[in-house]
Parts: sequence; structure tokens; C-alpha cells
Amino acid sequence: MNITDLTGTAQLANGLQMPYFGLGVFQTKEGQEVIDSVTYALDAGYRHIDTAAVYQNEEGVGLAIDNHKTDRKDIFITTKVWNADQGYDSTLKAFDTSLRKLKTDYLDLYLIHWPVKGKYKETWRALEQLYADGRVKAIGVSNFLQHHLEDLFHAAKVLPMVNQMEFHPYLVQQALLDFCRQHHIQYEAWSPLMQGKVFNVPLLKTLAEKYGVTITQLVLRWDLQKDVVTIPKSVQQQRIIANAEVFNFNISPEDMAAIDGLDRKERIGPDPDNFDF
Repeated sequence: MNITDLTGTAQLANGLQMPYFGLGVFQTKEGQEVIDSVTYALDAGYRHIDTAAVYQNEEGVGLAIDNHKTDRKDIFITTKVWNADQGYDSTLKAFDTSLRKLKTDYLDLYLIHWPVKGKYKETWRALEQLYADGRVKAIGVSNFLQHHLEDLFHAAKVLPMVNQMEFHPYLVQQALLDFCRQHHIQYEAWSPLMQGKVFNVPLLKTLAEKYGVTITQLVLRWDLQKDVVTIPKSVQQQRIIANAEVFNFNISPEDMAAIDGLDRKERIGPDPDNFDF
């Protein structure tokens, strides 16, 4: 990943350019809140918006994109099929519903949200069909550990191009990162700021002061220098703008290693091997 500015991209296995910095809208309310949030991001130069069916705000995301001056073709839209909709036919139906809500006739990236046992292979078969039909430019997964990926590989005709995972200084999962890189699967971070817990880590405070940046900016820059696509969420215009101001400094190899060393294998969200939704 060549980190340049907010327009920079990571190249996926099929050659598609995926913006390495975007806006996540998890827990952003449907209606004016999500419309404003996406609009602020697009105004600031973001070109990657990440949502999901279960977030229940796809319609607002679609409205904001539809009403913005930026051409649809220049915006990278990701959404995800929810667990209750997994399976071949139900995934195809869920995809159509998401397209309608997002006011678009194709997606840039469609993900399986969680590895639902006994279902994710059929769900993946549906994603492969959507990809073959040209209705989505790239397909991938979210919350898949190495054994989930290896199991999927046995049935897949097309390998996942992205794996969106919980990723932050307390949960690095370097072995999984390396495995994904080995198989040309782009790693992407959710909860990069540990739901605010990064602000309580003394080392991050010290390093942020050293580089003259905020803790948020430090951590998001660390993501990018780890070759991890990142999609921080915010509903505040100034914070959305500030989050993206991560292109005027470089974290040294020593400090990158120090942040890596904070790893506690500590999850903020559910365990992909143990979830009940």
C-alpha cells in the first residue's frame, strides 16, 4: 500500500482499487444523522463508505450519495449480508434489498458479515454468483478467522478479496494479518479506536505528543502503515475531517513495533468463534 493522501487506494486481488481510508456508519442513526455524516465525509474528500444491512441505515447512506455532487462511480460502497439472511437464495434477495435502499445498481464490495456455521459456504456461493454477474465489483468476508477462511477455500471458486476484522492496538492478530496477505486478501479494520479505549493508553498518548497529532490520528496512521484499510466512524463534521488528517507524518519502525507490542488479544466486540446472533 502506497500511502499518499485521502484519494489513495489499496489494490485488491482482482485489480480493483479500494480506497484505504473511509467512513464507517455503524450505530449512526438512519435519517438525517447518517445523511449528514456521509455528506460531511464526501465533502471532505472521502470516497469510501462502509455500511451493513443490520445497521439499518442503508437508505440514508443511499440518499446522501445520490444527492452529492460526486459521481457514483467515484464512490466505493460496501455493505454486508446479515446472519439471518445467510444461505444462497436469501443472500441474493438480501443483496437486492440493499441495492434498492442504497439507490444503486451495483456494489463495489459485498461482505459476509459473520461466519455463520453451516451457512457461510452457501452464502459465499451467492456472492460468487453476484460477482460473476457483474453486480458487485469485489466480494469478501468479515470476522473470519484463519480456520474459517481455510474452510471456505475448499468450496470457493473465487477467494475472498477482503477480510474486515476487529483490529486495534489491543487486538493485532499478526498471524491472521500475515495469512491474509499471503493469500492476497486485503485486511480491513473495524473498531480501530477500541470504542474510545485508545484514549486511555499511556504509550499512545506519549507517541501522539511526539508526532504532534491526536491519538486518533496516530492509531489510524498505524493502521495504514500496517497495510490495513480503515473506516473510522463519526457523526461530527470536524472529527470526520480531523480523522483523515493522517498523511503529513510517518510513524517510525521502532514506534510501529511499540504499538504492535500493546497487543493483548483483547476484543471489544464478539468472538468470531463464539457469537449467538
